[in-house]
Amino acid sequence: MKKPNIVLILSDDQGNWAMNCAGNEEIITPNLNRIADTGMMFDNFYCASPVCSPARLSLFTGKIPSQHSVVDWIADGHCDYEELDEDLKENFKKDSPAWEYLWPKDQLSDARAIRFLEGHRTFTEALAENGYTCGISGKWHMGDAGKPQSGFTWWRTLAMGGDNYKYPVVLKDGSFGLLRDKYITRYITENALEFLDEQRGAENPFYLSVHYTAPHAPWDKHHHEEKVYELYDDCKFESVPDLPTHPWGTQYESEEHRKQARRRNLQGFFAAVTSMDQCIGQILDKLEEMGVREDTIVIFTGDNGMCMGHHGFFGKGNGTTPMNMYDQSVQVPFLVSHPGHIPQGGTEHGMFSHFDVYQTLMDYLNIDEHFDEKLPGISFAPVLRGEQMDGKDHIVIADEYGPVRMVRTKEWKYIHRFLAWEGINELYDLVNDPEEANNLYGQPGYDKITAQMREKLFAWYDCHVDENYDASKIRCDGNGQIDRIWPRKADDTEMFRLQALR
Repeated sequence: MKKPNIVLILSDDQGNWAMNCAGNEEIITPNLNRIADTGMMFDNFYCASPVCSPARLSLFTGKIPSQHSVVDWIADGHCDYEELDEDLKENFKKDSPAWEYLWPKDQLSDARAIRFLEGHRTFTEALAENGYTCGISGKWHMGDAGKPQSGFTWWRTLAMGGDNYKYPVVLKDGSFGLLRDKYITRYITENALEFLDEQRGAENPFYLSVHYTAPHAPWDKHHHEEKVYELYDDCKFESVPDLPTHPWGTQYESEEHRKQARRRNLQGFFAAVTSMDQCIGQILDKLEEMGVREDTIVIFTGDNGMCMGHHGFFGKGNGTTPMNMYDQSVQVPFLVSHPGHIPQGGTEHGMFSHFDVYQTLMDYLNIDEHFDEKLPGISFAPVLRGEQMDGKDHIVIADEYGPVRMVRTKEWKYIHRFLAWEGINELYDLVNDPEEANNLYGQPGYDKITAQMREKLFAWYDCHVDENYDASKIRCDGNGQIDRIWPRKADDTEMFRLQALR
């Protein structure tokens, strides 16, 4: 019997809060609602790291950053310089090129490809070995974006991570070049639809990754579709807290400046989500028109969360210094639909993570896959089948970003900081303080729970960390990773070659 197709839609910097189906009445996402209505919504789902690249590698490998060694967003290693077209090369030579070249010049002018996934097995490799045709359209941001890898044979990627919405650098006809006056969300969708058209009547099942850059910055009006942006002209944005600037975040010149930035950022962010939602509708329509919707698992998730004024800053884990682990930074959307197979219209409250996805897919698809015992994930396929899953309410969620680590239960969250921020720790009572406004660390009466959560965090990481890539020992500051983190050799005096990070 032919296995079901899979379409995984991945947004960029979108917290769980930024969906209408999750209770945000201001944001316009009818097609995300459509996935939720025909499947399940998880309201306690987490990334493995609150920043792009390590979160993406964890999603595809099931490994934590301290196992796959990408501990920050990838700022170099995107592609080889020879893969750039002549237009980019010529403009990179200029001292003052046009503004649309500035972002790619910063990251691609000395480009050399690094395949950060090399040596790490992905669920897409397992799918390919089991007969799936694997395609991707959109953001890769796991290194060496110009060459198919990890089981993919159909390959339409972007060069970098974040990019301009209307002047992105895309792979076309074998080289990377600037795509002019084309909204990147629409372009990614057009390629995804082309892949689906090519699968009509195919004997093999297909897997399609649709990786949007939305709703990643920039959020200024001129970057986005005017008609969609104008949908939020009268929006009050009451769904997002309006708070004073976080002491660890970007400081504004005045309160008026802060309010102007808040309005501008939120309108662009909401518009980016809605444009993406419209495109997701086209993909769902295509699956229905092809007659394969009931034979296709559709998954929607985000690579990491995003604070858009929550806690008084705009950003994800590196939106503050030191990096943060607020729920809005680490909690991501997760919708999954397989009509006739997965229960429809329900909300799952159990806590799960991106590092559970690999095992879950293999279990749900009945693919026999060997997993290393140090992998942290578990299969939540029983939940997708509508079955009882013992112990799901006692699962611990862990997150890391360089030398910052978090452990979370349903009731408590503990954040431990190493190296430069040693001792700047946090403890939150999530039952009585779900907004994480009152740090109880060091306060009288909380020594016992602090010790328990600390022990839980250290024990969890002791079980799963690869000592060669222990991110708690890396002075990562959230400004990007530019090379591999090499493991220790027997004669090394330091465990890591820290020059691999900026």
